[in-house]
Amino acid sequence: MQTLKVDLGERSYPIHIGEGLLDQPELLAPHIAGRQVAIVTNETVAPLYLERLTRSLAQFSVVPIILPDGESHKNWETLQLIFDGLLTARHDRRTTVVALGGGVVGDMAGFAAACYQRGVDFIQVPTTLLSQVDSSVGGKTGINHPLGKNMVGAFYQPNLVLIDTQTLNTLPARELSAGLAEVIKYGLICDEPFLTWLEDNMDALRGLDQAALTAAIHRSCAAKADVVGADERESGVRATLNLGHTFGHAIETHMGYGVWLHGEAVATGTVMALEMSARLGWISEAERDRAIQLFIRAGLPVVPPVEMSAADFMQHMAVDKKVIDGRMRLVLLRRIGEATVTDDYPQEVLQATLGADYRALAQLKG
Repeated sequence: MQTLKVDLGERSYPIHIGEGLLDQPELLAPHIAGRQVAIVTNETVAPLYLERLTRSLAQFSVVPIILPDGESHKNWETLQLIFDGLLTARHDRRTTVVALGGGVVGDMAGFAAACYQRGVDFIQVPTTLLSQVDSSVGGKTGINHPLGKNMVGAFYQPNLVLIDTQTLNTLPARELSAGLAEVIKYGLICDEPFLTWLEDNMDALRGLDQAALTAAIHRSCAAKADVVGADERESGVRATLNLGHTFGHAIETHMGYGVWLHGEAVATGTVMALEMSARLGWISEAERDRAIQLFIRAGLPVVPPVEMSAADFMQHMAVDKKVIDGRMRLVLLRRIGEATVTDDYPQEVLQATLGADYRALAQLKG
């Protein structure tokens, strides 16, 4: 097992990474103050891992709350199911909410914990690669709105992040690839040597090699923990973690939540951010193409939906958390390994980026 720390003073917490951690109750118990525990999971994950986690929490009074699966259910209606479960079981302010699942479960369980009786403890037990390397760390919680992704939520840190890498053995290949989009992101924004490592180890990662996966998760979580420790509420450097997300969230919102997986939309959105960075002269076309090829090797899409026009993108991008005083800020690359957040760019470059021939960039046929 490897352990990292998210350093937030009195609210600091550990990230444990390793095989078989679901079966180690001694890792969970120190982070649970009361007797009551609610495990929030979904219909897909519950049959796989709910019983194991419940056994590890046998000393507590455990209530399972099982949600429908999918990004399309990340809304107010599903959030109410968590409150219904907590209130029906008469959970008090000393309860602990445990999120067992991917990013949707973690975001909603964390938001519910932030709101229930004005805030109760919660623990993240992420079971997808994307949630393990990104959404479970840093305290961003929330739900989607029909007009924009993750526009309703709260910053609310967990007590613990417990990452059992064996849960990836049951993850569909498409979901694994979606998680790799966020892994690649870290190499692009702050760790060029990691990008080289990913190029050397992509086949091993897609083949579920445990050593490679553990190394990638550890390096990704370390990068995010450093950024969150420096900028918890995204007033500065933390916004660079959103490379590709403004374009990607537009894709998710326009196409319908869940049609494109989050990581798929982020991959394509990152390609768009790379294209804009190249058009601004900040990175070379060779650097742009290097990243595109790595996304393709990870099994990810790199071409925006043909259904979306430049006007569609602009409409959705205008409803983004990085828009301040009407100015659309974008995360771009000054160079590989160095991201920046800026609203200082010519509008014609953005329009050219939205209209670029990404099929040609990806060397796709037909």
